[in-house]
Amino acid sequence: MDPLIAVRTPGSGDDETSTRTSGLRASHLLRARTVWLTPVAVAGVMIFLVALFYVGSVVNPVSHLSGLPVALVNEDHGETVLGQHLNVGDEIASGLRGSHAVASRLTLDAASLAQAKDQMGRDGAYATIVIPPDLTASLLAAYDLEPSSDHAKPAVELLTNPRAGSIGVQLATGVAQPALHHASATVGHTLSQKASEYGRTPSAAISAGDPITIGTTAFRRVPPNSALGLSAFYISLLAIMCGFLGAILVNSTIDGALGYATTEIGPKWRQRAPVAITRWQTLVAKWAVAAVTVPILTGILLLVAIGILKMDAPDTGLLWAFTSFAALAIAAGTLALFAALGSLGQLVALLLFIYLALASSGGTIPLQALPPALRFVANVEPLRQVLDGVRAILYFGAAGDAGLTRGLVLTSIGLVFWVVVGCGATRFYDRRGLERIEPGELDYVQPSAASAAVPRALTLDPT
Repeated sequence: MDPLIAVRTPGSGDDETSTRTSGLRASHLLRARTVWLTPVAVAGVMIFLVALFYVGSVVNPVSHLSGLPVALVNEDHGETVLGQHLNVGDEIASGLRGSHAVASRLTLDAASLAQAKDQMGRDGAYATIVIPPDLTASLLAAYDLEPSSDHAKPAVELLTNPRAGSIGVQLATGVAQPALHHASATVGHTLSQKASEYGRTPSAAISAGDPITIGTTAFRRVPPNSALGLSAFYISLLAIMCGFLGAILVNSTIDGALGYATTEIGPKWRQRAPVAITRWQTLVAKWAVAAVTVPILTGILLLVAIGILKMDAPDTGLLWAFTSFAALAIAAGTLALFAALGSLGQLVALLLFIYLALASSGGTIPLQALPPALRFVANVEPLRQVLDGVRAILYFGAAGDAGLTRGLVLTSIGLVFWVVVGCGATRFYDRRGLERIEPGELDYVQPSAASAAVPRALTLDPT
């Protein structure tokens, strides 16, 4: 077998300058099982989890739908006909609540119209079912069971809230509309029998078998330059990336400056002499650099999105402050994982802060349509908290109860948690004497590096 390293001395070759060439061939390297097993095993586990989380969150949201908030406004006054009081609005509301197909998927909150609009204005409901005051009267008139002809065509309105999320609105209307049409058919069958019994003829303006028109109207449309309501999600995700990528670059830069990692750019390779420094002091330095770097990165993000691409953002200063704070929490967590787990910390941070966060954020698929496990994880995953705050700033007037307060509180808790993890891990390693490089090795490397630097210094000195 060829030697791994072949060294030429001034007397052993044609060139008088000492050179060193590697004798290891690719075929030799490929015989090592770890070269194959490590990337396959680690990457395989990562891809398995990523596919499980991300594809599992979007593959069939309807089957997981439960508790999607929808307001129910019943303003119908009812009418007395043929000696009996009839209130179709009450019957429809009762039928919706008693329907398993509706009640198992939607949470119907009874409210006045003003309360429902306030709820949607605080990102509290995806839609509102509005039963008008004259629904019963208009139906009776349409079936000629009431002499008055001043009533409009029977109709129920669905007020949608696209600022809360387009897919959430689609899910809400996808459940509510069929249920309302079924209720309309039931009412039509009953009133058709009554009309026939009394020799009355339904109006030609309605369908006797489905008399109630179900109209859909947007309560507050999303701003024009807001990616059809997805700008909050993309800004939140990119803010997370600012923290994650910033932490990775800070980690490699500081480790390179301290001599614990190599610096390689193209053909240039450099290894500094390692210096004696505790893990705790190293982490403090990394956090300090990240605290300056990350807000700059989020500022560049918003400069491009708002300044160049003209994204709608009513409160740029607050948006920058919140996204910078959120990105700092991610950077602190990523650096804490590096400090606790070494290079494996990058993979864990990628899984926690990016892939699992994407799957459980509710940014595309609403939380109520996620599998139960991801719905539970969403309570602690950072992207959901960031998205709540960003959405409140961009679409709901930066109202605290629209998600901004929740986002600030939970992001603060996350920041404190990762600071505690980083402090605890590094202090534990330091107290146990678990240096990154053993003191004996450090004592050997530093004098060797210093002596190797002397001839170079003498050569470069013009005197």
